[in-house]
Amino acid sequence: MTNISPENQTVFFHHLCEVAARETLPRFRADISVVNKLEQDFDPVTEADKEAERAIRAQINSEFPTHGVIGEEYDNTLPDAPYQWIIDPIDGTRAFISGVPVWGTLVGLYHDGKPIAGVMDQPFTGERYLAVNGECQLFRGGNGASPLKTRNTACLEQATLMTTSPQLLHNSVDERYFDVEKQVKLARYGCDCYAYCLLAAGHIDLVIETGLNIYDIAALIPIIENAGGLVTNWQGGDASKGGQILAAGNAELHARAMAVLNSDDA
Repeated sequence: MTNISPENQTVFFHHLCEVAARETLPRFRADISVVNKLEQDFDPVTEADKEAERAIRAQINSEFPTHGVIGEEYDNTLPDAPYQWIIDPIDGTRAFISGVPVWGTLVGLYHDGKPIAGVMDQPFTGERYLAVNGECQLFRGGNGASPLKTRNTACLEQATLMTTSPQLLHNSVDERYFDVEKQVKLARYGCDCYAYCLLAAGHIDLVIETGLNIYDIAALIPIIENAGGLVTNWQGGDASKGGQILAAGNAELHARAMAVLNSDDA
């Protein structure tokens, strides 16, 4: 496949999700070994992570041999290629090994460094959030596709905010997150990539995180933006490489959250 038209992107993203699910689903809520990648902290990886990424890479290398691949578990390839596929085979491995179905397989596509398409697949619940060609749709089982739209909550006092865990906020700059949390109507923890998809679907209003890698956010940027939201860093700049992430359902709420994150009084 040499043509990467939106139609081909859609077909191929669905194919990658099915390939990955064949590796992840049989190992979910199963007795599998867990390896800690860190000496002083806990960053788990399982054979499900590795085999899912291996399977996705094999398909990309077969169909698009001139494209680069960036993944969490294996070395990057063809870093200077205009097209880059960014893979997180299981975003939310802690949830995965705990039996909580808020993990997902993330695959994003960049062209010349810009996010152009992405998918988050949660095969246990049968939810697939796909952003291609300026559209964002939710595919749920055999029920077809539904377009997604962020909601228009404009005030922090009416907003619902999510972050993965306050334990990931390590310094005084990161802890400015709590200045936003104090102002919102409801704050919830957990969900990893699933939180961003809840934002795209109009169920929550804000996701604020820090310390993200490129593979944590690449697929999610087009999902949220195609649904009408914004994704930047905390200063309003490019979020495509990760770092401090501010995702909001609309520009007005984004601006208000960013003002708090960057307040001199914070």
